[in-house]
Amino acid sequence: MELVVSNQTNQVIEDSKIVNTSKTKFIEANTIEVSLSHLKEDCIIPVFAKDNETTISHTEFILAVKDALHSILGNNVELVPNIRVSHGIKGRIPSAIGKPAKELLEHEKTIYYERMAFVFEIPEISEVINGNRINLCVGGVRAYNQENLFTKKSIEKFKIFIGFQNTVCTNLCISTDGLLNDLRVSSTLELKEKVFELVKSYDRTSHLNSMRAMLNYSIEEEQFARLIGKMKMYNYQSKEVKKNLFPLAITDTQINSIVKDYHNDVDFMKEDDGTINLWNLYNLFTEANKSTYIDLNLERNVNAHDFINHLSKSLETNSYNWYTY
Repeated sequence: MELVVSNQTNQVIEDSKIVNTSKTKFIEANTIEVSLSHLKEDCIIPVFAKDNETTISHTEFILAVKDALHSILGNNVELVPNIRVSHGIKGRIPSAIGKPAKELLEHEKTIYYERMAFVFEIPEISEVINGNRINLCVGGVRAYNQENLFTKKSIEKFKIFIGFQNTVCTNLCISTDGLLNDLRVSSTLELKEKVFELVKSYDRTSHLNSMRAMLNYSIEEEQFARLIGKMKMYNYQSKEVKKNLFPLAITDTQINSIVKDYHNDVDFMKEDDGTINLWNLYNLFTEANKSTYIDLNLERNVNAHDFINHLSKSLETNSYNWYTY
């Protein structure tokens, strides 16, 4: 896929000193927002315990993706990462051993974050669906809890994605071909190469068409109620029954959030007669997915896209669907 941006002048901003102050977040869960400079200057880098070799740091990961995007889009495109982290791992310098935690000075504390997610939003490449502007975005996830740091240095695991971000709610919209869920590399050079490959293989037109097609189908209130009930029942089905059902990756808490927003969300709620089109329903799913921890967020986001398309196909063909009939 070729990415083309408009030839407009962009104000140059020092990305290492910026934290996005928007009230909306592309992921919530138990995350906090940090700057690139914080990761670079204030955080230690985990090592592999057996040989003391360093891992690829969060900063190196982010900058590798940024460099790859600049190579594709050109250096005049402003790329400011929105970074969210969770599960901070605290420590202290050797001279502070035995000191009560409340007495530690700032320079005696150490920290790194077990999980990190970031997004580069590219507003120069955008589309509109049902009045919602969606901007192209590229990002990644690193979760040290998925690494074995108690051994010698080995291939490291990352996740990278390309898709769209809905500017109305900052929900991420990711399809299957926009996600490398189990990327294993040993260097930042390999990371850059994989970003190139992902962008090249990503079918933006197909992704957009699948989302626009969601506007063609709606479900009535009774169907929505049946859908919610079946979604809650899914995890309690036997393995044999599940083999014939579309796999659903969502929690009961998130299902409750979808029901609440079906009635109350200003942008994506039901119509007065109780019907809701599948584009709005999809956004209720991706909004609920924001409560997923970093290490599982992207997979569940893709699952939401695939699940809504599964509903679309059954409505298009008027065929039986366990979730709505």
